[in-house]
Amino acid sequence: MVDELNKTIDVAARDPSWYGIDNRELESRRRWTITTRTQVGDVKKSVVARKENGNSESAMCRELMKLPISHKSDRSYQDSAEDNDDFIVSESDRQMLLINGSRQQDEELDELSASVERIRGVGLTIHKELLAQEKIIDDLGTEMDSTTNRLDFVQKKVAMIMKKSNIWI
Repeated sequence: MVDELNKTIDVAARDPSWYGIDNRELESRRRWTITTRTQVGDVKKSVVARKENGNSESAMCRELMKLPISHKSDRSYQDSAEDNDDFIVSESDRQMLLINGSRQQDEELDELSASVERIRGVGLTIHKELLAQEKIIDDLGTEMDSTTNRLDFVQKKVAMIMKKSNIWI
């Protein structure tokens, strides 16, 4: 899918004005596809890691959230309280990162949606152009048939005249 987007970007790069985009937009799309390819690779690695960790739900959650596998339970109450505070701060930071990542994904999805709309518009324009060209070709075919029929008629008349001329000569 990302490779297809790269091919589409390459096509648009040949004539950006035709597609209504500039070099900045093309570069932005190229960066997005690179980022997306990296993210897909990370997800694939996560899935492989999940399979290697026994395919359990908790292993998948730890991999995706990057949580430690275990917590030591033999610490004192004060150490546990500090650990809890650290965990809460850490978790808060992770949640903020997830929210920011979600916002970035929303922006990227909005950009993708706009790109798809532009591609849809280009597709519709191509469709209309093809319909117009099909009509032109059909009209040309009709004119060719008509001209062929008239030419056949004239050739038959000339042949008849030539026969008559030979008979009378």
